[in-house]
Amino acid sequence: MSSVTPANSEGGRPLRRDAERNRVLILDAARQVFAAEGLDAGFDEIARVAGVGVGTVYRRFPERGDLVQALFEQEIDAVVARAEQAAADPDAWRGLSEFLHWGAEAQAADRGLAQVLASAGRGHERVAGERDRLRPAVRALVEHAQRAGVLRADVGELDIGIAVAMIGRVGGPDRAQLRARYVQLVLDGLAVHRDAPSPLAAVPASEDDLACLFEQPRHRR
Repeated sequence: MSSVTPANSEGGRPLRRDAERNRVLILDAARQVFAAEGLDAGFDEIARVAGVGVGTVYRRFPERGDLVQALFEQEIDAVVARAEQAAADPDAWRGLSEFLHWGAEAQAADRGLAQVLASAGRGHERVAGERDRLRPAVRALVEHAQRAGVLRADVGELDIGIAVAMIGRVGGPDRAQLRARYVQLVLDGLAVHRDAPSPLAAVPASEDDLACLFEQPRHRR
């Protein structure tokens, strides 16, 4: 029986089965580590989570950008698809609101994705072309809401991106209600008209929530 699998290849050559297994383990581990710690997490930590030697990680992905590209292309596709879905919602305000809520939670759950989308950190430059597809998708969402007369005319797609990125940094994974509170505050500021302030989630912020805006990922060595 052949020890080579044609399913994936590097440089046009098929990977051996054990090499492909290691590649999958490394990608799964990197997804976990980057989500928790950001793009600067060490390859030694990725190797530990994958259960392989750090040399194996470097052989499969000699440059950090190679790993980031392999990992985040599909994630960026999902963000673009979500923006396009929101822009196609017949209820323009619902589409915008749901995208802000979803985007804040997606970035709160994955520090690596948040860094890629914000062009911060090392190693993501090779997905710049993929990331750049997001801006016109969000612009279409903004213009859809403006044509419907529900979003103020002086708002652009970068305003939406910055708002989502800021809210996504608030609190930890268990603070979704607090982030929903800030999304609603932002939406009230974006609306053309509202009869009264929208009700907010009754979740008090803590000093720890504020600290999340400034703390750096803690690497485990």
